[in-house]
Amino acid sequence: MPGEYEPQEKIWMIWPERPDNWRDGAKPAQKAYADVARAISAFEPVTMLVSAAQYANARAQLPDEVRVVEMSTDDAWCRDCGPTFLTNDKGAVRAVDWEFNAWGGLVDGCYFPWANDNAVARKICEIEGVDSYHTPGFVLEGGSIHVDGEGTLLTTEMCLLSAGRNPHMTKGEIEEQLKEYLNVDKVIWLKDGIDPGETNGHIDDVACFVRPGEVACIWTDDPADPFYEPARAACAALSEATDAKGRRLKVHKLCLPKKPVTLGADFAIDSVEGSLPRREGDVCIASYMNFLIVNGGVIVPQYGDENDSLALAQVQAMFPDRKAVGVYTREIVYGGGNIHCITQQQVK
Repeated sequence: MPGEYEPQEKIWMIWPERPDNWRDGAKPAQKAYADVARAISAFEPVTMLVSAAQYANARAQLPDEVRVVEMSTDDAWCRDCGPTFLTNDKGAVRAVDWEFNAWGGLVDGCYFPWANDNAVARKICEIEGVDSYHTPGFVLEGGSIHVDGEGTLLTTEMCLLSAGRNPHMTKGEIEEQLKEYLNVDKVIWLKDGIDPGETNGHIDDVACFVRPGEVACIWTDDPADPFYEPARAACAALSEATDAKGRRLKVHKLCLPKKPVTLGADFAIDSVEGSLPRREGDVCIASYMNFLIVNGGVIVPQYGDENDSLALAQVQAMFPDRKAVGVYTREIVYGGGNIHCITQQQVK
């Protein structure tokens, strides 16, 4: 599995529409998704997967350069239900089609059923003519892993050891699965993520590889911040870690928003049996770390927060050879994720 900073063919996304996850019939979220797709398409191609009912609406809202493909899905998180693309020394591309169970299945998943989402990875591979490896009996989401492309994988115990993923497997057995399917040599385990309720602590809100030997990690000096403890614990652990090549990791700190983002009292979100309830005052997982690295650029979340410009500057400093582009994505974080969560890169 290549690092996200390696050359990419295109980006895949899924159009949002669930009224029990997105407020106001998903109309504000659709605008945000279109804005993200537009920003990415300045750097590389984007394909948007859209239900039959939403095809005409999505086609009208998206720029002409974004390809729109009809596909049945259950929600709009392509990072987690889409394929993880791989390449070999000869440049051939294949993919892993992970078993998907909506972040915890019947134990603590976010919705039921999830059969359409579980079929997304295979369908994408069919469209692209890419061979894939399915993992029956092994559950994983793309947002729970980051790799450096040189043998190192980063993840959290909170997610991969959760009761709703692979309770029949030990930590060591899970690690062997990751090594086997992604050809990595070392797994760096952080203890916790910052999202125990929905994704069980995906790594892509906490830390990622900037380049081999270097990682970015969320940070705050404010003890009142809801993510203060896990952010500092993650940063401390990464500062002591070495990668598969034996290098001590260089850690870049990335700020968090000054003010926590919460669900508003006036949000019209349907309450449906089988879906995770969304209530007024719920703290959203607003992390600038949930950015996407693309060819020549980095697409960075913005929240209308006073730290927006600081975060953009910090990301730009981490990637001096790429253009950091901010996109206002507060509407996406209301639904439970952000730019990295709604995208999946296909490697060249």
